[in-house]
Amino acid sequence: MNLYAHLQPHFQKDGIAIETATGLAYSWADVDRASARMANLLHSLALPPASRVAAQVDKSVEALLLYLAVLRAGHVFLPLNTAYTADELAYFIADAEPAVVVCTGAAFPWLSKLAFKQGVGHVYTLESDRTGTLLDRAAFHADAQQPVPRSPDDLAAILYTSGTTGRSKGALLTHGNLASNADVLHAYWDWRADDVLLHALPIFHVHGLFVACHGALRAGARMLWFDRFEPRAVLARLPEATVIMGVPTMYTRLLAEPALTAAACARLRVAISGSAPMLVATHEAWRARTGQTMLERYGMSETLMLTSNPCRPADGPRRIGTVGPALPGTGLRIVGADEAVLAQGQTGDVQVRGPSVCSGYWRLTDKTAEAFTPDDWFRTGDVGHLDAQGYLTLVGRSKDLIISGGYNVYPAEVEDVLNNLPGVVESAVIGVPHADWGEAVVAVVVPAPGARLEAAALLAALKPRLAAYKLPKHLALATELPRNVMGKVQKNRLREQHAALFA
Repeated sequence: MNLYAHLQPHFQKDGIAIETATGLAYSWADVDRASARMANLLHSLALPPASRVAAQVDKSVEALLLYLAVLRAGHVFLPLNTAYTADELAYFIADAEPAVVVCTGAAFPWLSKLAFKQGVGHVYTLESDRTGTLLDRAAFHADAQQPVPRSPDDLAAILYTSGTTGRSKGALLTHGNLASNADVLHAYWDWRADDVLLHALPIFHVHGLFVACHGALRAGARMLWFDRFEPRAVLARLPEATVIMGVPTMYTRLLAEPALTAAACARLRVAISGSAPMLVATHEAWRARTGQTMLERYGMSETLMLTSNPCRPADGPRRIGTVGPALPGTGLRIVGADEAVLAQGQTGDVQVRGPSVCSGYWRLTDKTAEAFTPDDWFRTGDVGHLDAQGYLTLVGRSKDLIISGGYNVYPAEVEDVLNNLPGVVESAVIGVPHADWGEAVVAVVVPAPGARLEAAALLAALKPRLAAYKLPKHLALATELPRNVMGKVQKNRLREQHAALFA
């Protein structure tokens, strides 16, 4: 079951498949023919079966077509973050050993040397303006191609984890993983052929490439395509959209624009947020401005989407502060330190299993073994609890858990109190080494524009709201929190910055 063949029947129709922000339109036939040319180019290279094809290119429709072409040709797609440095790319190329690398023209002089040195056989360029050697070479190939047969267990993509802690690991995602998740979300989010998805996410990540693009392609729905997120440009086209997906940072920037109104969202049936936690205040501001409740969901590079607040009212309410119940076909449990299943409402480690969970990590048998329990549940590394209706509330990463004086402190609990204090935009709570306590709780707070906050006053405001062992032993003010490209706060960087506080 080749994933492309699974998606292909859903867009064999007339009409526009993708329209760019600049007005360039791609029909469904254009998508099929252009990806066929690229697939035939790959076939002409006589690559070994399931060769890796790495792409570090700017977002464009052609970059999406390259992904589809790799699927069609039966090879393995390796999307790489455009922010990766030369040292990081050297690691990924050495680790994944791709047969083909596609990059920008600006990167070609140094990246091609690096790639050829590592044994890569072919390096092409691809620009966001529809130029580059990849398209030049593909133009000589036929525009029809039969997708190479693949089984559900065959590898379709390697997605390297974001690397907020330690070296990135390559999650192995199969055709079956990706197809099953696309099918589940198609039904649960009520995708329709007449939907219009506003796509302003990057496509080197699960969210933009697999969740958003697969959703529209699986439904045969049109995409409004933005090569980058720019709030005013997005708002200009928002009245046409029925579905929008974004990370919390994108929604906060839209909320800063006066043009975001209920009228602008009149056709919008669902706004979906993920990749990082959304503050309750952002949820409430979105609902006040648009009249709609944001749909927050939860997934990982290794598992695709796992839980989701309901899309249809008949499936239940959307509960702010939760990421919803497990998606159909996904198992979800909360366990303690001994991995015994905990009762409803108890906080512990989140474990999952289901058809979208990856088979492991690329060439890391030890890390793969660590990731799964003896009864084959995947250890997500997240901490949370379930309510009576099965809705999951996440309280942080297990690696972020602070053990201070023998007591467990969950950063999200302290952050929730801090974020609700006047003048606080957001906060991050970390643990740093302490001679007496083992770890000390430290909070980093971002003040609202114009707010004049003092650390002592904030700490005093926390005292009646938190147990003494949860109180920060130091509170720092910052203009912003360090984040990765998907908006996740990089607490490892904060721990490094404040590691010597109590030395």
